[in-house]
Amino acid sequence: MSQILVIGAGFMGTGIAQVCAQAGYYVNLMDTNASALEKSIEAMHDSLKKLQQKGFIEEHPRTVLERISLVEDLSSASLVDWVIEAVPEVEDLKKEIFHELDKSAADNTILATNTSTIPITRIAEVTKKQERVIGLHFFGPVPLMGIVEVVKGKNTSDDVFSRSVSFVESLKKRPIRVMKDIPGFVMNRIFAAAFKEALELVDKGISTPEDIDAGMKLGYGWRAGPFEIADNAGLDTYLLVGMTMKTLGEEHLVPDSDLIERMVNKGRLGRKVLKGFYTYGPEGRRLPWDRGRDLP
Repeated sequence: MSQILVIGAGFMGTGIAQVCAQAGYYVNLMDTNASALEKSIEAMHDSLKKLQQKGFIEEHPRTVLERISLVEDLSSASLVDWVIEAVPEVEDLKKEIFHELDKSAADNTILATNTSTIPITRIAEVTKKQERVIGLHFFGPVPLMGIVEVVKGKNTSDDVFSRSVSFVESLKKRPIRVMKDIPGFVMNRIFAAAFKEALELVDKGISTPEDIDAGMKLGYGWRAGPFEIADNAGLDTYLLVGMTMKTLGEEHLVPDSDLIERMVNKGRLGRKVLKGFYTYGPEGRRLPWDRGRDLP
C-alpha cells in the first residue's frame, strides 16, 4: 500500500490524514507544532469513534490510528509515494514548502496541494518538475464530505492527473475533474457567487441565515444551506479565501459586505469554536436559532 505525507495538522490536514488511513494507506502527518499534532490525533480518535458507532467504519479507531505516524519535519518526503500539502491558504507559505519538496521528494512522488483558490500552476512554478504537481482540493469536514476536486495545472502530466483521479476514488470520494487551472476552480466559484448574495441579504437585514438555509434546502434541494456550509468550513477560512480571490483578480466573487470579517474579529469562527452564524453545544450539535440575536 502506498505511503502518504500530509503536511499541516489543522482542520483539513487532520481530516485528509484520517480518510487516507481509513482507506488503508500509511500516513505521516507533519506539523512543526507538536501541540497541533496532539490535538489532531485526539480529533481523529473522536471522529473515528463516532463513525464506528454509526456503522460507517468497521475497523476499531485504534487500528486506523496505528497507520498514522506523527512527524515534525519533511524528511519523510523522500520515502513516500504521495505528498498532500494542507497548510493555510497563504501562497508564499505553500511555495516555500513546494520548493523544499522539490529537493527532498523522490522523482516519482506526486506532489499535491489542497489549496482551494490558488492556481496550481503558480505553486508548481517553484519546482523543477511541474508535471508531477496536482491540485487535490478536499472539502471539510473531510471524513463526511464526498468530493475532491482534482485540478490539472498547466504543466501537470496526463498520467499524474489520471493517477490522482484513481487515488481519490480509492478514498471512496467522487473526483470532480478540473481540466483548466483557474482561481477557485469549480465548486468554490459556484458557491462564492451564491454566498456573496446570501451575505448581502443578511447584512442588510432582509433575511436571516436560518431562513436562507431553510429555503436553499427545501426549495433548491441543497443538503446544507450556505451559512451551515460556511460554519462547517470555518469563517476565518472563508475570510482568507476571499482575500486570496481578490488578490488573484476575482473581485466579482468576493462579498462587498464585511460581515464575515466582523464575525471573525468577534471570535465567531464557526462550528469548530461552537459559534459562527449559529451556536453549537459541546458535542457540536446546532442549537435552536434565536430570532432576537443580532449578528456583529
